[in-house]
Amino acid sequence: MGDRNGLNQKKQKENASPLVPLSLARRGEDASGRGEVKIKTSFKESRMKYIIAIIQPTKLEAVKEALSQIELFRLTVSDAQGIGRQKGHTEVYRGHEYTVNFVSKVKLEIAVDDQYVEQTILAIVNSARTGKEGKIGDGKIFILPLEDVMRIRTRERGKDAL
Repeated sequence: MGDRNGLNQKKQKENASPLVPLSLARRGEDASGRGEVKIKTSFKESRMKYIIAIIQPTKLEAVKEALSQIELFRLTVSDAQGIGRQKGHTEVYRGHEYTVNFVSKVKLEIAVDDQYVEQTILAIVNSARTGKEGKIGDGKIFILPLEDVMRIRTRERGKDAL
């Protein structure tokens, strides 16, 4: 029975996951303890926010311009559809009337350091709003705490990776 346990332990080592436990990674070690993994860690000191803005597609260029004026150039843009207070609309296509339940929007995702949150939000609001008062369907902004971020290429973490 002892040989069989030794054989099972060998198989477990061979099939071990190549992922490094975070506790070892913070110390700069790999799973074998040889110290091959180097990860720069600064996420404990930094406070970051993850901003998600849902805006009208026609306002995308204005928002991008406003963000570039405050020197914020890193963002992710994707198409989105949703239902809100607008509740869709009807369209006529080749003589037939169709009800469109989902309204097309653009989703912006931006990770920023805490000190840039207010100016980022103001830039989005001022450029995405329709008219002085705004209208239903102008969009929403969600601000979430961001615990950590890592740049894959350099393995920088925290606000250094933004």
